[in-house]
Amino acid sequence: MRHEWKKNEKQYYLPKNRPEWISIPKFKFYTIEGSGNPNEDFFAEYIGVLYALSYGIKMSAKKGLEPKGYFEYTVYPLEGVWDISDEAKKSFNGTINKNDLVFKLMIRQPDFVEPDYALEMLEHIKRKKPHELLDQVKFEEIIEGDSVQMLHLGSYDNEPESFQLMEQFATRENFHRKSKIHREIYLSDARKVPQIN
Repeated sequence: MRHEWKKNEKQYYLPKNRPEWISIPKFKFYTIEGSGNPNEDFFAEYIGVLYALSYGIKMSAKKGLEPKGYFEYTVYPLEGVWDISDEAKKSFNGTINKNDLVFKLMIRQPDFVEPDYALEMLEHIKRKKPHELLDQVKFEEIIEGDSVQMLHLGSYDNEPESFQLMEQFATRENFHRKSKIHREIYLSDARKVPQIN
């Protein structure tokens, strides 16, 4: 039976449209870091290399390249950790210039993907679908830990409304936010959803 994150891991990927507390365990990811306005054309290239790797692993069984313990699954969604540059923080006045954004994009990989295999597949994709950004991709195990999350519906530009609700929830529950960095999980393909500037 195929593992589907929308059915089997709802607690991590299908939150309510109100803030809730959750503890995120250690997961494995292909990651890539960059900076700049995500509405610009370059951003799709970053997303593309992560999907190339992720689908490379998913399709590995059909090419006889699957690792030990492989099982059928649905590719996990794109995620992004967002901040602004150190230079922008010096003069921050509450309004974000998208050109000042810095990001870490990632796609989770199944538990059967071990570091050696992840690097082997990275080299395989470099040969099959060369792209200069592949040299910047890393394979990491990340523990997010205690977090506050909620489902955001609507434009990226309206995200501050959701942030405010989560801040208020954290204050009521006596949680202390470590930083203003935030993480997003894109339940729709970010390459296909219309952008609103």
